[in-house]
Formats: sequence, structure tokens, C-alpha cells
Amino acid sequence: MTPISAVLIAQNEEHKVQAAIDSVRFCDDVVLVDSGSLDHTREVAEKAGARVIVNAPWPGFVAQRDFAVRAARHDWVLALDADERVSPGLRGEIEALRARGFDCPGYRMSRVALYLGRWIRATDWYPDPQIRLFDRTQGGWEGALVHESVRVRGRVGSLAGELEHHPYADISDHLRKIDLYTNLWARQALMSGRRAGPFEMAASSLWAFFRNYLLKGGFMLGSAGLTISTLNAYYTYVKLAKLEELARSR
Repeated sequence: MTPISAVLIAQNEEHKVQAAIDSVRFCDDVVLVDSGSLDHTREVAEKAGARVIVNAPWPGFVAQRDFAVRAARHDWVLALDADERVSPGLRGEIEALRARGFDCPGYRMSRVALYLGRWIRATDWYPDPQIRLFDRTQGGWEGALVHESVRVRGRVGSLAGELEHHPYADISDHLRKIDLYTNLWARQALMSGRRAGPFEMAASSLWAFFRNYLLKGGFMLGSAGLTISTLNAYYTYVKLAKLEELARSR
């Protein structure tokens, strides 16, 4: 049976990390890389059985994820964030797969978010495919300031089980993270020579709402779908507005 290392990154996630580690106990090695938590994240993780390594100050998403992969004891890694959980169905699928032997260098899975009390299987949030189970000798994390992902050499398999995501504690937390990620996106876009004008800001944000709420089924999710669609449109507008603000200040 092929051994697997579960690798996690975390910062100030004392209330979430226990459940994340519990969901990967079937793995042969669990390592958590902490980027300087000020709460009890490290203590909770160690008590839960994870091998904890501190890598601070924060080097960026890609660098930190790559550090965690390199810290694994085994070449096959299952990569998670502290706010993610391996569902029972996904766990069973992974265990059956490694028992008979992996036939691809990486495997893609859908990620489903829990938001405002319900699982979101609509809007831009789903199926949100992620390569999270992979052979580190055949690939790894790539990306810039935001939107990092795993790329492997060769065919990518697909798993039916879902990775469960608990991204936001509430709407206020959602808005705080929008502020963070739009800052990162705008910096990255500016460095790549991207620009945006008023027409694109208006058209792109309106299209984001229409796409999420009507075309991708947000209307079927009640207030959660309306909130996601509205905030996705807001995210689109703000990231472009911040890009132009940075461009004007140069």
C-alpha cells in the first residue's frame, strides 16, 4: 500500500485545525506548517497528532505550500488548508485507490463550501476542482500572489468524493477576506501590466452577478445564493477598482 503524507498550512486557526487533522488520520504522516500563529494553533495540532513545523515570517502562499510538501515524509501527498476536511466518501475513495496502486501522478477532486449553514453546489463556487492528491516527484504548487494550484506531469485522474471547505465564519469574515484577496490580485495584475477602466468595472461586476445568480443556479440557494452572487460581483468590482487605484498612484 502506497504511503501518503497529509500536508497542511495554517495561521491562527485554532478553532478549525482539529477537524482538518481528524479528517486525514488515515494518512501515514501528518505535517502542519505554521506561519507564526499567535493563538493555540500549534498546540492544538500537536495534541491532535500532527508534526508541527514553524516557517515564519509568511513567505507567500506558493512558497509556504511548497515548503509543506517538501517537509512530507512520503512522495505521495494530500494537501489541505486548515479550513478544509476530507469527506468520508473522499477518504474511502483514496484508501481504495492507494490499496490497488495509483495510476496517475495526480488526482482532482471537487471542493464544496459550507456557507451560511448550507452546502453550496452552485455558483462559481462549485465544483471548484482541485488537484490535492499528487506525487511530489511529478509536480507541485505553481502560481503568483493569488490563485495558486497544483500542476503535475501526465494524466490527471478524477475522484468523485468531495473536499469540504469551511471558508468563512460569517459575512463579516467574508468581507475581510475579499479585502485581502483583492489587494493581492490588484498587485499581481499591476505587475503583469493589466489595466481596467470604468466600463470593464461595471460590465464585469454585473456579469459576475448574472452568471452566479441566474446561469449557475445561485437563485436556487435562497439567501445564501443571493449573498454569494452579490459578493462575487462586489469582489470583481473592487479588485478592478484597486488595480486602477494602484496604476494611478505609480
